[in-house]
Amino acid sequence: MPTAPPPFTADDYRARMARAARSAADAGLAGVLVAPGPDLVYLTGYRPTADTERLTMLVVPASRAPDQDRAEAPEQAPGPVLVVPTLEAPDAARAAGAAALTLCDWTDGKDPYAMTAPLLDPAGRFGVSDNAWAMHLLALQQALPATSYVALTEALPMLRAVKDARELARVEAAGAAADATYEEILKVRFAGRRETDVAADLAVLLLRHGHSQVDFTVVGSGPNGADPHHEAGERVIERGDMVVLDFGGLKDGYGSDTTRTVHVGEPGAEERRVHEVVRAAQQAGFEAVRPGAACQEVDRAARAVVEAAGYGEYFIHRTGHGIGVTTHEPPYMIEGEDRPMVPGMCFSVEPGIYLPGRFGVRIEDIVTVTETGGRRLNNTPHGLAIVE
Repeated sequence: MPTAPPPFTADDYRARMARAARSAADAGLAGVLVAPGPDLVYLTGYRPTADTERLTMLVVPASRAPDQDRAEAPEQAPGPVLVVPTLEAPDAARAAGAAALTLCDWTDGKDPYAMTAPLLDPAGRFGVSDNAWAMHLLALQQALPATSYVALTEALPMLRAVKDARELARVEAAGAAADATYEEILKVRFAGRRETDVAADLAVLLLRHGHSQVDFTVVGSGPNGADPHHEAGERVIERGDMVVLDFGGLKDGYGSDTTRTVHVGEPGAEERRVHEVVRAAQQAGFEAVRPGAACQEVDRAARAVVEAAGYGEYFIHRTGHGIGVTTHEPPYMIEGEDRPMVPGMCFSVEPGIYLPGRFGVRIEDIVTVTETGGRRLNNTPHGLAIVE
């Protein structure tokens, strides 16, 4: 079993919350409100043991950087506060980021919104984590009628997008574990087995190579491969099938996601041609990765290759998505996304061609932006592998 990386420290989480506070100020927000989920794990290291209706919320007031013009900046806001039910407080206090915030607990029978309201600007606009419960937001708005709220994905989409060196090492290790899984899956028998059998093999291998969580194991054989998000089913894989393998999950808290398309037995000429078009499109998308270029340039580069080959109408999804503490997050490699790529961003480059009723092909690597271009975090061969 691979050695686990050193854990993040309270200073790591303190820096993340400080960056969130500055980003909120830059976006014109009074602060951010974070419910249990990936944003809370990212900012504090705290993951509640139970999904509960009791209010748990991190309040991070907006603040200016120390070197900003103090004549224009408001008074520094108090630091982050985590509101938790008393019965969950011991677990919260043990979180790695607990030393970087103030813990404020409430007991059953008390009004948690009355406790939380004084922590908020009564007329402020707040970014809220996407998975916050509606009943909590509505209760806060009832307590503070002049407040307003916007989803963090809209207000601060790049909050988790740029990885530091320690985060990047984890994404890289997750990619290597997915690569090892692919190398081993090529050795199993495909023909005569159900898609679910191969999917189960993928899940076992991901766990064996250090994943703590398997998020998806797509096995799309023959015509099922023309559905990009086909869930493995009872179809028996046959000789002559193209098979799309898309799998990933979390290892040491960071995501993996890779896709390769294999063929059971010798492929035909069109199957080889379509696979080669996708391989060339994936390469073009990768070569478009460079700091300062808009995210949409990756999509444009990959899509141009597919369209030039006459398959444009069969490339039916964006070229990529970000990855980090979740396997899908901003930024997105899609037309209209004009945010610039920044060193430390990690995202997929995954063009595909899907021929309804026949077969599909997709090739996907996770790529990180460097100071000079891009670097692949998946390194298994892109050629059409033949399996038995």
